[in-house]
Amino acid sequence: MNSISIRYTYNYRLKNYHNYVWTTCGKCVNTQTGRLIKQVYNNSCIGYNIKGKFISLTKLRKELEKIPENNCPF
Repeated sequence: MNSISIRYTYNYRLKNYHNYVWTTCGKCVNTQTGRLIKQVYNNSCIGYNIKGKFISLTKLRKELEKIPENNCPF
């Protein structure tokens, strides 16, 4: 049995849905399920299907936040 593992580093996440993150290479990942989310073209808009709803890139950019650093004293 062969296996392949890929590691992504992510910088941004959605304000309302923290399990949707964007990697440094621009891919959207659902960290809860571990799946890549495809970019979709819908009614002349480009966006993503988040929680079953289509959200365009212009609306998503307003909802993105930088992931805060985890300051652990150890």
